Amino acid sequence: MTARVVMYSSGVCPYCTMAERLLQAKGVDVIEKIRIDLEPQQRAEMMVKTGRRTVPQIYIGDTHVGGFDDLTALDRDGKLDALLQGA
Repeated sequence: MTARVVMYSSGVCPYCTMAERLLQAKGVDVIEKIRIDLEPQQRAEMMVKTGRRTVPQIYIGDTHVGGFDDLTALDRDGKLDALLQGA
């Protein structure tokens, strides 16, 4: 059972695609995507929630991971798997 993954993204974002690939490689089957390019009001919501303007912005469970660089840093530090397992 993996934790719920939510990703604010846009259709033309290479970092969103790379983040999605990394998560899928970690066994995440479902990524709930919030497309800020298709729903502009979601960008404002994302900025309020995260304090950031760029995509992707990734949540694993209730934890705001951040962007692709933050996600890969978690993986490099060996902390991503535990977060995905809900630990």
